[in-house]
Amino acid sequence: MTKFAPYENEADVVEVGNLMLENRLDRITISGDVDLTADKEGLARARLLHDLLGRIVAGLEAKDLPDRMPPPDVRTVDNPFG
Repeated sequence: MTKFAPYENEADVVEVGNLMLENRLDRITISGDVDLTADKEGLARARLLHDLLGRIVAGLEAKDLPDRMPPPDVRTVDNPFG
């Protein structure tokens, strides 16, 4: 399948249709959409999603997880163009 190591880097991005899975060290961000059509292309996309989500679940199960993650540290910076 595709190279994707959940929670192991800040670089992996996988696209399935218009759905994007972005890897982080502490989270996986999933955004967009995908149509799982009743044809061979839809089956291939469904299998890829199944594989990716299975890896994500296995990655989570292998960790000592907190009850809840703290929200990300968001900082406002001055506009360098304004």
